[in-house]
Amino acid sequence: MNPVGLRVHLREIGVPPQRGRTSAIRQLVLQAPAPVIAKALGCHDETATRLVTEAGGTWSRYALGDHQR
Repeated sequence: MNPVGLRVHLREIGVPPQRGRTSAIRQLVLQAPAPVIAKALGCHDETATRLVTEAGGTWSRYALGDHQR
């Protein structure tokens, strides 16, 4: 199934796909730092940071950058 087909089926059963996507990302940013989630999902850091703030997350002081020393 492709994303378009999935979106159509979700709408047919009454599930708004955009809200579900945002809710899923909000849950993820409560479990891990926003920059990590943003990189994994390919979204912008600022978007993930905004979602963690809206969700009441505590990862607001995570340092960006390479931590592989």
